[in-house]
Amino acid sequence: MKTTRKTSFVARLRRDSPLLFMVMPAVLLLLSFMYLPLLGNVIAFMDYQPYMSVGDSPWVGLHNFQVLFEDPAFWRATGNTLQITFLQIVLYFPVPIALALLIHSLTRPWLRAAVQSVLYLPHFLSWVIVVGFFQQSLGSGGVLNQTLRQLDLTTIDVMSDPSTFKLLLTAQVVWKDAGWGAIIFLAALAAIDDSLYEAAAIDGAGTWRRFWHITLPGIRPIIVLLLILRLGEALNVGFEQILLQRNAVGADTAEVLDTYVYFHGVIDGNWSVGIAVGLIKGAVGFLLVLAANKAAHRLGEQGVYSRS
Repeated sequence: MKTTRKTSFVARLRRDSPLLFMVMPAVLLLLSFMYLPLLGNVIAFMDYQPYMSVGDSPWVGLHNFQVLFEDPAFWRATGNTLQITFLQIVLYFPVPIALALLIHSLTRPWLRAAVQSVLYLPHFLSWVIVVGFFQQSLGSGGVLNQTLRQLDLTTIDVMSDPSTFKLLLTAQVVWKDAGWGAIIFLAALAAIDDSLYEAAAIDGAGTWRRFWHITLPGIRPIIVLLLILRLGEALNVGFEQILLQRNAVGADTAEVLDTYVYFHGVIDGNWSVGIAVGLIKGAVGFLLVLAANKAAHRLGEQGVYSRS
């Protein structure tokens, strides 16, 4: 009976050295900018001042968290953040899937390439340009209101209306990133064997049944994975996008956790409170990923990581 010899660690290290050297820059970047800065979270339990070293800063325990939980502005920012996250999950998340299905259904290569180029382009524009575009379209002096004035109709300033601000943010995200988000779904659709569709069509399955029994199961693991990852970033809703439009609708409507950290932590000098907010965001995102991944396992999906 032939026995397999276990390769030693040194031999495996020598064998895989080209791959290890190739991935080393990415690992160093990850350690330098993602994991080492995590040590700075200790400031959340200190009364930190920028002109003092971390070692000289006095410990205050959970005092910074107590300050947060007693601040109405923090809870207002949390509520706005959760509302925007909910709108983006419900209204934005299905759009890249629908666009991917639309692009995948195009049979002519030149038409598919043209549609993809048009849909991908907004992703490469900065938020300054995107907000400026919406301002010129929907602002008080934009194209929409100029047309309404010419028709002697009542004008509407969508850009400064607090009641529609969160929907406006979601619309901007859809316009900017939906086309780019469709890329991964297009890759999942391309991996589905065309013979499955042909066999289903021969058996008499219509378009809807082919979608329900072939297309949807084929892309469902990707949908679940991206949804779990999106829940992990549930408290991140776009700092630059909101900061550019915050003054137009006021802090009560536009204040989110990221802008709260900027104004109350950085501008006001409450560094420890700002770090405490970041620590809470990270903990909540981690718990949401664990819960969503557990739910995915119960539904028979792989999720972010497999069962232990």
